[in-house]
Amino acid sequence: MANSRQLHRLNALKVAKETAPGYYGDGGGLYLQISNSGSRSWIFRFSLAKRSREMGLGAVSSVSLAEARALATNCRKLLADGVDPIEARNADRERVSEASPEGLTFKQAAADFIEAHKAGWKNRKHAQQWENTLSTYAYPVIGTKDVSEIDTAMIVRILQPIWSKKAETASRVRGRIESILDAAKALGKRTGENPARWRGHLEQILPKRSRARRVKHHPALPYTQMHDFMPQLRAREAQAARVLHLLILTGVRTSEALLARPEEFDLGKRLWIVPPDRMKMEKELRVPLSEQALEIVREALKTAPKGGYLFPGQRKGKPLSNMAMLNMLDRMGYEEITVHGFRSTFRDWVADCTEYPDSLAEMALAHAVESKVEGAYRRGDMLERRRRMMQDWADFCGGKTATVLPFTPPQSQAAV
Repeated sequence: MANSRQLHRLNALKVAKETAPGYYGDGGGLYLQISNSGSRSWIFRFSLAKRSREMGLGAVSSVSLAEARALATNCRKLLADGVDPIEARNADRERVSEASPEGLTFKQAAADFIEAHKAGWKNRKHAQQWENTLSTYAYPVIGTKDVSEIDTAMIVRILQPIWSKKAETASRVRGRIESILDAAKALGKRTGENPARWRGHLEQILPKRSRARRVKHHPALPYTQMHDFMPQLRAREAQAARVLHLLILTGVRTSEALLARPEEFDLGKRLWIVPPDRMKMEKELRVPLSEQALEIVREALKTAPKGGYLFPGQRKGKPLSNMAMLNMLDRMGYEEITVHGFRSTFRDWVADCTEYPDSLAEMALAHAVESKVEGAYRRGDMLERRRRMMQDWADFCGGKTATVLPFTPPQSQAAV
């Protein structure tokens, strides 16, 4: 058994703040593991019969530090009796399976549901998104549970850690669990109320999304500082500078710029077509290219690998890292702003310095139209009007201001 002074090295604050990949020991064989992808989980390391092993204890999002310590304590007790905790856990699962041969685990129910419905989902990535969110948040808690055993407490245990911090993700996870359990009930695998149901059930336990969700504004550079910022950016030779320059001039999101491929660009038509599977609204976006943006693309195409990305990363076949631009901003002395914030910079410029309508700026940013009536009547994407606006924005970023001054009505003769 571990000495008490060697235990409990971690605390809740350190667990929450640590982000660098690696293993962080709590003592007694318990470790916080952070993978290169950013996933966080509890690991119990032990040695038995001169054989080193690792046992997963669940994701940090669903297993608290206190719970992980309790699980590790139980593992150490088994080891003291010469029992392999991994084999003991597997044996417990087999006993449950044998006791209910007609049962159905949540993980299997989820796999069956996804397989049955994925043909009807419009986006081929939808099935992968279901699997990813369930694997991250639901499976560590209820993956091996029979669907008939899943109750409200388990659902709350899944949702509570992310309900306020990741409101959109939490809502999707809840809805997906609800659909899977509804299907299991239809198959006769469970009875009673659905513990993941929101109306009249979880809404009494968890705060409503309007209260839980906090609007997070991405720190943005004021448009009045763009004339100072852009020459510094153009002077940078790094690949990240070229991506950021294109992102600023086009108003696209970070992933849309990083994953751009040469075949998406039509230089003759001065057009970039972002496919729907890379768009937040899952709808193709036609991006007009200003003369300045066109020049960036033209230069990037000279060195872009065939069949690869317009801005390739250091690893073959991989795009530039999503941290590359943010790190470059830090090196430039702009650590207080974010890459995404430049979309707000553009939006503020449109509102304060031009007479372009709000709807045109929203369309340039690929935002959903707020008014359903307006959306129903607007069938086009106002490409040519956006083209003029984006050229004015590019000119402004380059130091030209004459074309974007607000309109001032001429004074009458009487007023002179």
